[in-house]
Amino acid sequence: MSLVLFFDGECGFCTRSVRWVYHLDEKGRVVFAPLQGESAKELGLLGYAEKGGGSMVILRELDGKTFLKSEALIELGRTLGGLWRLLAVLFSIFPKRLRDGVYDLVAKNRYRLSGACVLPDEVLRGRMRR
Repeated sequence: MSLVLFFDGECGFCTRSVRWVYHLDEKGRVVFAPLQGESAKELGLLGYAEKGGGSMVILRELDGKTFLKSEALIELGRTLGGLWRLLAVLFSIFPKRLRDGVYDLVAKNRYRLSGACVLPDEVLRGRMRR
């Protein structure tokens, strides 16, 4: 199973998070695409990168299901497996409203949490979509 992780390509916090996921994903199950790119445009996802409260979007390619906010993090943890799967299960115990509230707080402040955008290196570009 593979996931497409759509992220705000203009956000330093988001691009650093993508690098981190890339290094955790030893089996190569996750591919990455900026929310400002062609793939996101074709799927109607452009609005999720808004500065006022953006959201990463996970698309599960097996069945086309999409996941937003805390649900996206849980699905990502399940896909990464191991300790991350366990953390996803523990995280899912909390009410969705609370999880999404924390997610929204981080998303709203993501531009302040790190500076400028970090471009992907050559290795990561191999798993990027347009």
